[in-house]
Amino acid sequence: MIEVILKAFLSSFLATLGFGILFNIKGKNLLWASITGAIGGSVYKLCIYLNINDYVSNFLAAMCLSFCSEILARKYKNPVTTYIVCSLIPLVPGAALYRMMTYAMRGVLLKALERGCYMIGVAGSLAVGILLVSTFFKIYSQCKTKRESVC
Repeated sequence: MIEVILKAFLSSFLATLGFGILFNIKGKNLLWASITGAIGGSVYKLCIYLNINDYVSNFLAAMCLSFCSEILARKYKNPVTTYIVCSLIPLVPGAALYRMMTYAMRGVLLKALERGCYMIGVAGSLAVGILLVSTFFKIYSQCKTKRESVC
């Protein structure tokens, strides 16, 4: 189990690092974005190892990496997208899109539709995970601002 999670951590770290370089993220932001992506990939792999379905696994992984991204963005005074875009890359269902297109090109439309629905479900799980954490942080910061202005 530890071996599987360490492999997921390393591969997600390297994938995020590569896309961070591609997106021109510099210095410590690149390192933190890569670590955030590695955390998300590890959470996903841990959930899969625990037999949690794919949609919930992606949702939980997206929530974890979104939480880390929000904290890092506030700490280093950067946009959240600096961290979240790169760290989300290892979770994106690219293989499902490839298979869907392959099935569609071969004329196996039922399998193409099945892969497409799966891909949309995973993408939706990722989006909802990010949205929930982002909304939580927005509400928290508004309450904090109101509390400070009252005092």
